[in-house]
Amino acid sequence: MSKSLVPEHTYEADLRLLQIELVKLQRHIIQKGKRLLVIFEGRDTAGKDGSIKSVTENLSPRDTKVVALAAPSSIEEHEWYFQRYVAQLPSAGEMILFNRSWYNRAGVEKVMGFCTDDQYKLFMATVNDFEALLVKSNIQIVKYYLDISKEEQAKRLKDREKDPLKQWKISPIDQKAQKMWDAYSDARDKMLKQTSSSDALWTVINANDKKLAHLNLIADLLSRFSYPEKDKKILKIDPKIVLTWPVGSKKLPKLFK
Repeated sequence: MSKSLVPEHTYEADLRLLQIELVKLQRHIIQKGKRLLVIFEGRDTAGKDGSIKSVTENLSPRDTKVVALAAPSSIEEHEWYFQRYVAQLPSAGEMILFNRSWYNRAGVEKVMGFCTDDQYKLFMATVNDFEALLVKSNIQIVKYYLDISKEEQAKRLKDREKDPLKQWKISPIDQKAQKMWDAYSDARDKMLKQTSSSDALWTVINANDKKLAHLNLIADLLSRFSYPEKDKKILKIDPKIVLTWPVGSKKLPKLFK
């Protein structure tokens, strides 16, 4: 794994300040009965787990939940595709973070052949309407896609194999990530283009440097909300790390191919 450009002491100090802001935001969400859903998608080894931990580690566990659903059961396979996710949506005062989401269908399921072409097409044709309904029901959706280079992914996969504490992260799907790189790139591009709407715009995070990714993602998340005692001066966002594009634009920001 590549060495971070951010010294450890600087990272810890900056992260602490941002996490204090997250506590302020959560207090506002609880007091006002807001409902926040944050979706984390991305390449295998892109750092979704670490990014989510950096957001949640000092938040109230009662009002914050991380959802990482396993493969659907035989019963769930025959239900409405979104049904098992609906049960996990935030109630008033809650912040829910999806570690992978219904976008499995546009990514790993599509690439690995775990869904049919008809199932994929139906998902792509309906997900924007589904999310629009959630937004109209006062659920705010923020969607992040963590992207890394092929070379960085190869390094991280090798690190996983060597680290006995990360053996649980190794899966047959991860082992095919490099071989299927181009297919994942194509699926990613189609997903970002077709499912980035005014209701729920995708934001891409360049996650080659994990520490920079954490700091910029949190700053971007905080920048989207108004809450009491907000310290705007610490919300520094690097446009080379946080990649966005105009609503309705089909031209993607610079992604790893």
